[in-house]
Amino acid sequence: MNLISIFDLSHAEIEEIIEKAKELKKERKEGVRARNDLKGKTLAMIFEKPSTRTRVSFEVAMHELGGNVISLNWNELQLGRGERIRETAKVFSSYVDAVMIRAYRHSTIEELAKYASIPVINGLSDLEHPCQTLADLMTIMEQKKKLAGVKVAWVGDGNNVCNSLIGGAAITGMDMFVACPKGYEPAKGAVKKAKRMGCEVVIGNNAEEVAVDADVLYTDVWVSMGEEEESEKRKRDLKDYQLNEDLVRVAKEDVIVMHCMPVHTGEEITEEVMSSANSVIFEQAENRLHAQKALLLKLLKY
Repeated sequence: MNLISIFDLSHAEIEEIIEKAKELKKERKEGVRARNDLKGKTLAMIFEKPSTRTRVSFEVAMHELGGNVISLNWNELQLGRGERIRETAKVFSSYVDAVMIRAYRHSTIEELAKYASIPVINGLSDLEHPCQTLADLMTIMEQKKKLAGVKVAWVGDGNNVCNSLIGGAAITGMDMFVACPKGYEPAKGAVKKAKRMGCEVVIGNNAEEVAVDADVLYTDVWVSMGEEEESEKRKRDLKDYQLNEDLVRVAKEDVIVMHCMPVHTGEEITEEVMSSANSVIFEQAENRLHAQKALLLKLLKY
């Protein structure tokens, strides 16, 4: 089993991962940080793009589950010198028990999974970020005590995180409203799949309209990794899509504010909203650890 796209998981599998993650979180809060579930197992992590939360959370998760982890930069491997991904996949399959990869192109991860005989986990690509979505769904469940019927309002760039969250919404019965400027819409394939599954997905251009009566307000950076050359243009295009006090005001009184981080306060979100009582941004970041522990157990405990 791989996790390349959030659409790879069923509703039952997502529920299973969330429940296990909540159990592991409670256990950790009680001081249990050493388990032997994955003793003798090794996770290799390949990073073509930089990482903070993905790298640290997966490393800590493997260590606390009793396993081993090897973290490798793309340019430390022969991949950086032109070796094909298919050869790397076959060699890694004989050395380690699973691979987590963060890559520029989604097709790179798909090719790795095609030729590997071990589980492959998408740690972020240009199309999706399913591990983030598992943590997001866990966070929403903790805060709202349900997923079905929850209205999620996404404001800003309809990027890889947005694509995966649309999939997560479709699988779990949430409704997804996206406000973005023309040219920044989420992937058509993700929207089409979600609608086919019965999810209400509304794509608009007015942030305030999308935020009305929202249970969740979510945003992400305006300039993602690899888009630095377009920085000034993207900031101009997205300046009317800031998650600010005006949007919080039109959402539900108990709305939660989410952001997958890193955060650029004053751009996609104001300091006041990030630091407000509505913000669950740091709980959301913490849940990356617990959700990924649960995912690793599902993939590797056999």
